[in-house]
Amino acid sequence: MKSYHLTLLPGDGIGPEIMDAAIKVLDLVGQQFNVQFDYEEALFGGCSIDRNGVPLTDETIEQCRKSDAVVMGAVGGPIWDTQPHENKPEQGLLKLRASLGLYANLRPATIYNALLDASSLKPTAIKNADIMVVRELTGGIYFGTPRGMDKGKGWNTLSYTKEEVERIARTAFDLAQKRNNHVTSVHKANVLESSQFWREIVEEVHQDYSDVVLDEMYVDNAAMQLVRDPKQFDVILTQNLFGDILSDISAMITGSLGMLPSASLGEEYAVYEPVHGTAPEIAGQNKANPLAMIGSIAMMLDYTFGMPEAATMIYDAIGEVLEMGSRTEDIATPNTNVVSTTEMRDLVLERCEGKSKTIIEMVRMSYEG
Repeated sequence: MKSYHLTLLPGDGIGPEIMDAAIKVLDLVGQQFNVQFDYEEALFGGCSIDRNGVPLTDETIEQCRKSDAVVMGAVGGPIWDTQPHENKPEQGLLKLRASLGLYANLRPATIYNALLDASSLKPTAIKNADIMVVRELTGGIYFGTPRGMDKGKGWNTLSYTKEEVERIARTAFDLAQKRNNHVTSVHKANVLESSQFWREIVEEVHQDYSDVVLDEMYVDNAAMQLVRDPKQFDVILTQNLFGDILSDISAMITGSLGMLPSASLGEEYAVYEPVHGTAPEIAGQNKANPLAMIGSIAMMLDYTFGMPEAATMIYDAIGEVLEMGSRTEDIATPNTNVVSTTEMRDLVLERCEGKSKTIIEMVRMSYEG
């Protein structure tokens, strides 16, 4: 039996609730596919500030490094807004990414047919849209120095090295080869030297991927095009700040931030987390949408553990539950059945249990073949 050790960072707000739901799904996958998942939990974000005085301790970083993967909830909330900037929960997130070398953030935005009416866009505009945002995660303006502020001015530095652009570009092109062979590089080269540099390096890397179509788009136009005609995109490659914004726009195409999973990958480590925030206004009320967290578990099974069949089982289960008309409040529409966090979890579990025997038999036969 294969065995994997995971670090769980539930975080703040609704984080512990959706983490519990996702781990229940992962436990089922382990049982069905004969894989052992062991867990070690740690504080991260605001809850770590309350206990340890900092959002991320060195001990937690070391624990993550010893794990096969990290599963994380959202961090932050208004009760920590008075913390010094360098000690806010979100700074712990940046520190974790840098410490683990998580340079590639993958944010898929897949449109479930059952949620076409939940989006603010017309169903005809978004049906069959399937976008992967590849965001550079450890460079750019979030990490550039010098940075600071005084009473008269605030300043940040936006810079990228050739190595940073090359590796994220290769990640995007490699993904495109497994999808529809199309990459859109998003930048602001008409006004930013750093973007001019970005464009040149991406074009150099593209020479090694003759089967992939590369086009370019200014970030302001890309934001408009995402809501005008999202189906034109396959893989969107972009820098840290732009990716942060564009991936949230793509989330709303799906109907809710609560639907968007993500993977943050490096050479050695991987972190899986939902894109949405901590939603403190509904924390502890069993109202949170766990599907983005469950989707993040599916991404982990695919990208880190090489279990695409298990990942597909989870994605299909989510789609079937939505087709049945069950919704958490954030994606509810008229004539749908509003369910709680735990009820949505149980519905996904039921669909996975119904599929697993058939899927596992197919996997076994393919291995024997």
